[in-house]
Amino acid sequence: MATTVGETAADYLNFNLKLGLGITSILMTVLLAVFLVIQVKQKKYIPWIYWVNVLFISVAGTLITDNLVDNVGISLEVTTFIFSLLLAWVFYAWYQSEKTLSILSINTRKREIYYWLTILLTFALGTSAGDLFSEGLKLGYLLSTIIFAFLIGLVLILRIRFNLSAVIAFWIAYILTRPLGASFADYLAQPVSYGGLGLGMEKTSVVFLVAIICVVLYLTVSKKDLERANK
Repeated sequence: MATTVGETAADYLNFNLKLGLGITSILMTVLLAVFLVIQVKQKKYIPWIYWVNVLFISVAGTLITDNLVDNVGISLEVTTFIFSLLLAWVFYAWYQSEKTLSILSINTRKREIYYWLTILLTFALGTSAGDLFSEGLKLGYLLSTIIFAFLIGLVLILRIRFNLSAVIAFWIAYILTRPLGASFADYLAQPVSYGGLGLGMEKTSVVFLVAIICVVLYLTVSKKDLERANK
């Protein structure tokens, strides 16, 4: 849901509100920087602060790809390859430094910085890969969504039936949710003439943002995510 909001919100601010790619990028970068500082200073997990950061970083990641493709003129094939390499390098550096990639072990500032850098790159990669499949390869938004959902299903099977490492399974599935969300967002928001359902950026953003708020409120009250982490 966060990826879907990131994809549609970036386009809504850019096109619908006519802020332009430059102003939208500056605004989101400033907001993300402010909330990341607030997040890193916390001594414990606070759901609303964490998820506000995820939402802002989802928009920022989308805007990184949009700037490289629309303003710099780099192709989706190249941006997808570059972000894949950068993400692989961050994983390598993180593991070499900390000897673990488990999100349950993020208990130092250094590990948290690695974590948020990883998240940013997954969003940028998701937009690139999602657009590459749906637009670059002309597979369409719906088929691209189905393909990425199918790949996540394969990861689930590998985890349940073949005992794939929980950490590896998590990160593969996590990365795949990015192009899944980007493709699904475009499928819902883009005009019917472009292969979408024509709901528009605003409606799609609002629906998923409300859904996220409801889930975060539930987690804040129930503390279900904390119970699971402590098991």
